[in-house]
Formats: sequence, structure tokens, C-alpha cells
Amino acid sequence: MEMPGTADQKRHVPKMLQHILSYDVQITKRFVDIMMKITAMRSLRNHAKVLEVSCHGIVWLASWLTFIWLFNNKDLYQLQVNMLIALILDIVVIAVLKALVRRRRPVPMNKLLEMGPDKYSFPSGHASRAAMITFILLVIDPVFFLLYPPILAWCVSVSISRILSERHYILDVVAGLAIGVFEGSLMYVLWLSQNTSSSILALLSDEKLDGGEYHV
Repeated sequence: MEMPGTADQKRHVPKMLQHILSYDVQITKRFVDIMMKITAMRSLRNHAKVLEVSCHGIVWLASWLTFIWLFNNKDLYQLQVNMLIALILDIVVIAVLKALVRRRRPVPMNKLLEMGPDKYSFPSGHASRAAMITFILLVIDPVFFLLYPPILAWCVSVSISRILSERHYILDVVAGLAIGVFEGSLMYVLWLSQNTSSSILALLSDEKLDGGEYHV
């Protein structure tokens, strides 16, 4: 039987990558030390758990399915279907990358900060999800402009909190944000039309959608 950690020990990591990862660890620790001297950043770390839940993949997926079920409005069909596809895409992409890379999470100095069973840190799924959702709501299907600041603030807060709570290194979060923007850009290209979205919801729902082909 393979001993825990044996698979990781057998992996050959190029020296250049080792240097980059080592530098990332040092910079991250220094960043956290500096930020903890700032009152606002200490407050952000105290709210890390709330921010984690606010961008958790399962929470978003379950909440979005509930949103689709409760709000049968043809003006929302396109956003509902495309965001659902985007959320599933993000979960799959991050899961595959984490399984391939298998970078261990930081060992937090404060044991009270340890959260969740997921042991791999690269890339940050919370950062990718926050960036992707923000891209969709601000670029592809823009919400009311007064909501831009809170959405951007949420995205930034989630990303920084992942570092301050010692759940990720800086490189994990930067990569997650880049992946999120890429996923958003991909959704921009693949964005389903209103009619297609309505048809998909009609197939998935037991109820007849207004304006749908089978509406009675």
C-alpha cells in the first residue's frame, strides 16, 4: 500500500520551479506579516470564513439552482443558464488543475485558521470563481452600475482573504484570478442566446416556461 505523501515525494520538480515556489512562500509570509500590522487587513482576516462561504463552489451552485427554480422570468433565463454553465466549468477546471499540480496548502501559524478538507492550494478556486463571476456581471451581462463597486470589493476581498487566512500563497491567488478572467472570456465567446437558454430551461424544468415552445 502506498504511504501518504509518497506520490508527491516521487514527483520531480524542476529547480527553476522550486526557486519560484520557494520565493512565493517567502513573499507570501512577508506579505501576511506586513498586512497584519494594518487594522483593516486584520479585520479582513477575521471575516475570512464569511468570505470563504460567500464564494464557495457548492454554495454558489446550490444557490444558483435555487435562484433558477424560484425566479421564472424570461428576462433572467439567459443569465441563469450561462452562469450555471460557468460555475460548473470553473469547478471542473479547478478540480483538474489541483489534481495535476498537487501543491500543498500553507501550514498556518495560527491553527485556528485551518479550514476545510481540501489539501491542495494551486490554483485558488475562490479567486477564480470570484474573478469569473465579476467578469460576467460587469462585462458580459452588466448589472446596474451602482453595484459595480461592491462586486469589485467582494472579488478583491475574497482574493486577499485567501492569502491572509493562510489558505493560499500569492501565486495560487494570482493564477486563480487569471483563470477566472480566462473562464469569463471563454463564456463571452460561448454565451448562449436567449432562445437557446429558454429551450434548455424548458428541458430541465417540469414547469412550462413563458414563451417556450411547449408553453400552454
